[in-house]
Amino acid sequence: MGSRARLAALLSASFLLLLLRSAEPLGLRQQTPLASGELLGVAGRYLTREEQWMNQRLDHFSPTDHRQFKQRYFEFLDYHGAAATGPVFLRICGESSCDGIPNDYLAVLAKKFGAAVVTPEHRYYGKSSPFESLSTENLRFLSSKQALLDLAVFRQYYQDTLNSRHNRSSGFENPWFVFGVSYAGALSAWFRLKFPHLTCGSLASSGVVLAVYNFTDFDKQVGVSAGPECKAALQETTRLVDEKLQSDSQSVKALFGAQTLKNDGDFLFLLADAAATTFQYGNPDAVCSPLTNAKKNGKDLVETYAQFVRDYYIKKLGTTVSSYDQEYLKEKTPDDSSSRLWWFQVCSEVAYFQVAPKNDSVRSPKINTR
Repeated sequence: MGSRARLAALLSASFLLLLLRSAEPLGLRQQTPLASGELLGVAGRYLTREEQWMNQRLDHFSPTDHRQFKQRYFEFLDYHGAAATGPVFLRICGESSCDGIPNDYLAVLAKKFGAAVVTPEHRYYGKSSPFESLSTENLRFLSSKQALLDLAVFRQYYQDTLNSRHNRSSGFENPWFVFGVSYAGALSAWFRLKFPHLTCGSLASSGVVLAVYNFTDFDKQVGVSAGPECKAALQETTRLVDEKLQSDSQSVKALFGAQTLKNDGDFLFLLADAAATTFQYGNPDAVCSPLTNAKKNGKDLVETYAQFVRDYYIKKLGTTVSSYDQEYLKEKTPDDSSSRLWWFQVCSEVAYFQVAPKNDSVRSPKINTR
């Protein structure tokens, strides 16, 4: 077995050990509510937040369009050593603003293997947008195919940068290993398949590599994770909310702090996500404890759930209600640009619409793709 193959095997084994020792969940959703260093200060959450920039091609598939945009990236070299001959960990930053390199499991692996850590921001997100206006016309260059070629160009650019810094020949190659979670996990897997000569391995955690249109299994897993008692409380709450929407929709939306959502489907999707997030990110007691206690003590389930949504999902996790508003997402220059961008990707190629299954759903049956 060659040295690079051994490195890939060691990295895979080390990562599995870290997963077994850690309770930290790996996300599946666009808006990751809890950073891995949530309880630390801002400085402790990141290995670095110092911005670097490179010129990236706008359209990799056009032989005549030579337009470029500024792509932001970050680098962390503390463990790489003076000679900088160790591996380079390419952390793929997915569908949100990339504001630094998080201090998480990858930092542990970087220290163990003497690796550099680099992460480029995904095109269009954060500060790496080619256009000021996010019109549908301007979004035509936002795709996983363009993003994969961005990564390939960045990889070569950064390898050349390292060689230049250390006065090495242009032919020198560090071992590269690619990491990604969820959508970024899919990019990691696809990068390894499309560019096997550019990386010795990849980690694709929860990679959404096979598009599913009606992703009913998501709701089914919420029910399984909740357990019978909590699932029953959630289902009763959903039924009561559906009833209240028929009689006084504005009052029930105001109770949840979501009166700006005119579309009932948008509102119900917000409520479904609020519960699902607790199971996805390992904090089920945040929703199950208050709901099951309210059910046992004969308290109002809708008011109890509304307090959870307001205090936990919106206030603590910083969820913006507008990110669920179809009308807001139509704006070409929204304050929350990531939501419009991600929904464009979901609708154009990613899918995984988290709709209600036909039977025994936790979320409202009104949540569908119609």
